[in-house]
Amino acid sequence: MSDFLTPAQLVARTSAALDAAVAAGRELGLLVTDAKVLHDLFSVVVHLAPSPVVVRVPTVVSPQVGLAAQAVRQQAELHVSQWLGDQGTPVIPPSPLVPRRPVQRDGFSMTFWQFVEEDRDREPDYEANAESVAALHAAMRAYPGELGFLSAAEPHFVTDSLALLGERPDLLDAADLDRARREWQVLEPLVRSRAAFEHAFPGIDLQPVHGDSPPANIFHGVDGNLYSDFELVTLGPVEWDLAALGSACESAYNRGAERIGMRPLNADVLGFVNAVGMLRAVAVLSMVPQLPVLLEYLKPAVEQWRTMPFAGGLSG
Repeated sequence: MSDFLTPAQLVARTSAALDAAVAAGRELGLLVTDAKVLHDLFSVVVHLAPSPVVVRVPTVVSPQVGLAAQAVRQQAELHVSQWLGDQGTPVIPPSPLVPRRPVQRDGFSMTFWQFVEEDRDREPDYEANAESVAALHAAMRAYPGELGFLSAAEPHFVTDSLALLGERPDLLDAADLDRARREWQVLEPLVRSRAAFEHAFPGIDLQPVHGDSPPANIFHGVDGNLYSDFELVTLGPVEWDLAALGSACESAYNRGAERIGMRPLNADVLGFVNAVGMLRAVAVLSMVPQLPVLLEYLKPAVEQWRTMPFAGGLSG
């Protein structure tokens, strides 16, 4: 489609994010002579070499999330990551060389993290990662900061995206859009209201959770694994962190939970979070014009969603 960003525009966006990260780092007193981009998808991740600092610059964001809202989310991420690190949990911590706060420059809001050397020879073991997430949940239970209930589900984003997709049959056909909207009518009240969730799932405890698939966000450092990317840290059921990962990862998590005395995953709550997670994947189709490669990434998720029980088996 004509509104998809072109390769040249994508390169320009990455370059602008890199330039903003370098300029912000220098303003904070860091020596930066050999900056390099480590990763570029939803965010541009920049190593401000030779300083041991990495900057994460979100570049693909919902139009509804302005810089102020980004900064609130980023401050929560910095706070929880620092707190976990102080408790001895293996995380990538904020950089100690700059103030622990988001920095805004040139239309971007960015955060600064300690550089950790990656073990590039290791392949992700998602089942082992999922088993370890129970220990992360145990550590997060005592986190004292305030977090919104299921803010990681981003209900405003889902609602607005489904509206936008109504004008984009090239991204989602009418039958799929109809199902998505009907599912969201069932799921949205339980996402937006803690009271509604607790009524639907009595006895399910809520606690701080990672928010963004922690088995897929474990960084393999040369000195060991580190939990990372707490951008969507939220209050919710532990099942949220296993959404859409499948039975093997669920069983692995339960093994880890049993070993440390945590409760096992609840099948009904898993049905709910899986449905919400897959619907969020459908909603992300609205961001394809900002990042065209997403279309290929999301196709398998949409195909899987079509085979799943409507709204996770919940009735309206």
